[in-house]
Amino acid sequence: MRIIRGKYGRRRFSVPTNITARPTTDFARENIFNVIENITDIEGARCLDLFAGTGAVSFEFLSRDAASVTSVEKSPIQGRFIEKVARELHDDNLRLLRADAVRYIREYTGRPFDIVFADPPYDMPGFGDIPGAVLSGGLLGPGSVFVMEHSKAYNFSSLPHFDQHRAYGSVNFSIFIIPDEENNDEKSDGE
Repeated sequence: MRIIRGKYGRRRFSVPTNITARPTTDFARENIFNVIENITDIEGARCLDLFAGTGAVSFEFLSRDAASVTSVEKSPIQGRFIEKVARELHDDNLRLLRADAVRYIREYTGRPFDIVFADPPYDMPGFGDIPGAVLSGGLLGPGSVFVMEHSKAYNFSSLPHFDQHRAYGSVNFSIFIIPDEENNDEKSDGE
């Protein structure tokens, strides 16, 4: 696993062979992070990485100076790897939750995140319900960005707050942007 850019850029970590996660390719991760950075500031953001797998997305957020990253991963093998990399980076801004991501989405009641990234296993039962659950739960607030990684078999463009679709090879991303309340207020004041 390679961290692409930022303060940990070009650092490489050997992923154990027994990890069952399907990590986002370096090419796709580099491109989607370029898109995210053109939409919002990662620096100082509160980020959530659902179905964290190897933690590659979490570490990319940390490398680009996110204020905090919460990684949700239920696999003990992947969880140990994420903890190991965080220790090697000496970064205290990562919080690993060894939990079921679907349950976490359903039961979350805390403060909204600035950026939410979800990369569930493509063959997971109920995969198509994940974006709707994230959008209707308490994870997102005004101005939040939500990125859903998926295969070409899915089209989430009819969901609320859908902004754009990006494809990099066989990896697809649907991006949702929650409107900022201030911008909405300004528009209605000016009309």
